[in-house]
Amino acid sequence: MSAGVKYYNDLCNYSRIKTREVMVGNVGVGGSNPIRVQSMTTTDTMDTDGSVKQSIKMIKAGCELVRLTAPSIRDARNLLEIKNQLIKKGYNTPLIADIHFTPNAAIEAAKIVEKVRINPGNYTDKKKFQIKTYSKHQYQDELKRIEEKLVPLIEVCKSHNTAMRIGTNHGSLSDRIMSQYGDTPLGMVESALEFVRICEKHNYKQIILSMKASNPIVMIHAYRLLVANMKQEGMNYPLHLGVTEAGEGNDGRIKSAIGIGSLLMDGIGDTIRVSLTESPEHEIPIAQSLVDYVEKKKNHQKIVNPLKNPINSFVYTKRNTKQIMNIGGKSKPVVFSNLCFEKHINKQSLFKLGYRYSDQLDKWTISDTASDYLFLGDNDIDFNIPGSLGLIYNYKTWKKHKKGYPLLSSAEYLDSVSLSKKLNIIDLFTNDFTDKLMNKLKDDGTAVLLIESDNINSLADYRRLFIQLMSNDIVNPVLIRQSYNSDSRMEIQLEASVDIGPLLLDGLGDGLLIIAKNYSNVQDINEIGFNILQATRTRISKTEYISCPSCGRTLFNLEETTAKIRLATGHLKGLKIGVMGCIVNGPGEMADADYGYVGTGLNKVSLYKQKELVKRNISSKKALDELIQLIRENGDWVDP
Repeated sequence: MSAGVKYYNDLCNYSRIKTREVMVGNVGVGGSNPIRVQSMTTTDTMDTDGSVKQSIKMIKAGCELVRLTAPSIRDARNLLEIKNQLIKKGYNTPLIADIHFTPNAAIEAAKIVEKVRINPGNYTDKKKFQIKTYSKHQYQDELKRIEEKLVPLIEVCKSHNTAMRIGTNHGSLSDRIMSQYGDTPLGMVESALEFVRICEKHNYKQIILSMKASNPIVMIHAYRLLVANMKQEGMNYPLHLGVTEAGEGNDGRIKSAIGIGSLLMDGIGDTIRVSLTESPEHEIPIAQSLVDYVEKKKNHQKIVNPLKNPINSFVYTKRNTKQIMNIGGKSKPVVFSNLCFEKHINKQSLFKLGYRYSDQLDKWTISDTASDYLFLGDNDIDFNIPGSLGLIYNYKTWKKHKKGYPLLSSAEYLDSVSLSKKLNIIDLFTNDFTDKLMNKLKDDGTAVLLIESDNINSLADYRRLFIQLMSNDIVNPVLIRQSYNSDSRMEIQLEASVDIGPLLLDGLGDGLLIIAKNYSNVQDINEIGFNILQATRTRISKTEYISCPSCGRTLFNLEETTAKIRLATGHLKGLKIGVMGCIVNGPGEMADADYGYVGTGLNKVSLYKQKELVKRNISSKKALDELIQLIRENGDWVDP
C-alpha cells in the first residue's frame, strides 16, 4: 500500500465514506441510503413453514434483509417456495442465500433471491492446511481456476439482477491465501479482492464486501485495510459489518458493539449484522441501537485534526507509557469503580466489586474481576481493605488524612506543593491541556491522567488528545472516564463499548472509569468495564467463547449447548473455546480458539485442539465430557 492512503475521510470528525449504491431487490445498500440492518434465520431451509415464520418475526423486529442458508441445490431451490409464501403473506423483504462449498447451489439461488453471499475461502477451494510456495505463473493459474468457477455465477447474477456479497471469514482463508499472506488481515482483504477483480473483469459490480472475524482487533484492521486498498484501486463497494461468532448474552453484545461501532464511528459500513447465539430477532434491536447511537453523534462540535497521525491503524501497537504503580507501562488496563455516591460504605460494598471477606480467617479473597481502584470522593472507609485495592479521594479530603491517593483538578495539580509521592490522578477535560501542564507532566513520574470529553463524539475527541500526547512525547498513563445518564444496563454497556472499546483496540488507554449517574448497580458497571477489556483482549479475566449464531446447517441446539459448555468451563480464565454448529467458518476459526466443539452431523460432534481435529463424530451426549477430558489431557484444566 502506498504511503498516504487512508481508511477514513476525516480522522477526528464524523464523515461517512461514500460507496456505490447496490440494489438488493427493492432495498438500496450504500450510496446515500441509511445503514441497513439484517440477520439470518436459524431454521432448516427445507422447513418452509418454519423459515417463513422466523423470517416474519425478524422482519417485524426491523430486519431489512433476511439471509437463509443454502447448503445444497435442493435447499437453494426451496428458497423460491419460501419467497412465494412470504409474498403471499404481504412481505417483500429481500432474501439472501448464504453459500459455502457449493457453487451450483449459489447459481440456483441467484435465480431466485435478491442476493447471494459467497465465501472466497471455500467457494472454489477445500481447506487442507497445506502451505506451499507458488511461483508467479502457478499463482496466475490458480486465479484462472477461480475465474472459471466464478464466471457462471457472475453471469446468472447479471441476467437476474442479483447482488453478491463476497464475504471473507478470518477462519476460512484458503491454503493459497495462507501461503502468500498468512493468517492476517491483509490475507482477508486479498482473498476478497481476487474475486472482486474477476467480477469487474466481467463487468459485474453489484457487489457488497465483508471482512468478518471473531477477534475485533483482526476485524477492524481487515476492514480498514480493505477501504484503503479499495481507494488505491479505484473501488467503492458497500461494506457489510459484523463480528462473527460473537457469542451470546452481554459478552456477544459488547464484542459486537465494539467491533461494529468502531468502524461505524469512522464512517465505514453500509449494512450490519449482530451475530448472537440467540434467536435472530434478538439481534435486530441491538443492531438498530448501534446505528441510532452513531446517528446521534454525527452533528458533533468540530474537532481540529492533528497534522500527523502517529497511531498505527493497521497493526495493534500499545501506546508507550511510563509505569506508575500498576498503571501504564506493561501492566494490563485497570478498572476504577465509583463509590462517591454511596451513603455508607462497608465490607459488603466491596462484594459487588469482585471481593469476598472471611470473618473466620480475617482474610480477603480477590476475584479476576475485582476493581483495582475505588473513587470515594469525600467518603471514607473505616475497615481494613485488600492490600491490592487503591483508594482515590478528592484532593481536599486526601490532604486532611493523606490516605490513598488524590484526585486533582488541573489547577490544583499545577498550584499544589503537597502531592502524593506515588500516585496522583489528574482530572481533566480534553480541552484543558496547556503548555504549562504538559511541561510539568513530562517530568512527573507520579501523574496519571483521568480524561473526559464534553464532545458528543467523545471517541474522536479522545483520539485527538492521544495524538497530541504522543506528538509531544508525553508518556503519562491515561485513564478514560465516561459518564452516562441512562438507567438501563443494556444502553450503558452498548454506549460504553462504542465510546471506549475502539480506543483500546488501537492500544490507547491504560484504564477506565464508567460513571452511571442514574443506575445504582455498581456490580453491573464493574462487569461492563471488565467485559469491555475482555472483548478488546487487552485484559483477560474469564473464559472466552467463540460461538456462532446458528443457522439451518446446525444439527443441535446451539444456545443450550453453549450454555452447558459455559457452565462446565466458565472458570478456565484465559481459555478460548469455539462452539460451532458446523464447519463453514472453520476449522480455521478454531485457530483463534484453544479448543473447538463443532457439529458434524445429526447429534454428532467433532473436537479440535486449535486447527487439529482430535476426536471425530462423537455422540453429542458424550461430547462435553470428552471436551473436558481433552482439556485435561493438554494440561489446561483446573478444578472449579
